[in-house]
Amino acid sequence: MAIIRGREKKGGGEIFTASMADIVFLLIVFFVLTYNTEVDRTKVTLPKTLVRSEIDKKAAVISVSSPEDRNGPEVTRVSTGEEMSLPVGTKEEIITFASTVVAQDPNKQFVIKADHGVHYQKIDDILDALKQSKVKVIYLLSDQKTVGGK
Repeated sequence: MAIIRGREKKGGGEIFTASMADIVFLLIVFFVLTYNTEVDRTKVTLPKTLVRSEIDKKAAVISVSSPEDRNGPEVTRVSTGEEMSLPVGTKEEIITFASTVVAQDPNKQFVIKADHGVHYQKIDDILDALKQSKVKVIYLLSDQKTVGGK
């Protein structure tokens, strides 16, 4: 240690880090509480429309995507709007899913998100399944053009 004007020179400055853990904890809690998940990540090319309606973010979603190869079956997935989407294979599974959701919330909105290349028969089967399940509100998702634009 060096002596400067009769006093000992202290070591380097110290940084008090006890409160760093509290700050990090608060940041983690903040990001966990504000994190927004997307429940249905099915990639589809939506049909165009000029009409726009606001839909509840917690609406149940039934998505149908075209197969990667043109000869394969369409892929259908369902989500309650609060959970990740799950694949279903038959109309009966859609009826069971929709009936369960309607039993929990009779006014639950349903959104059908279908690729523009999906056969209309598939959409008709889904609409029929939702009607059998006593769903009151059904929306068909589309890609909105700007009004007056091309």
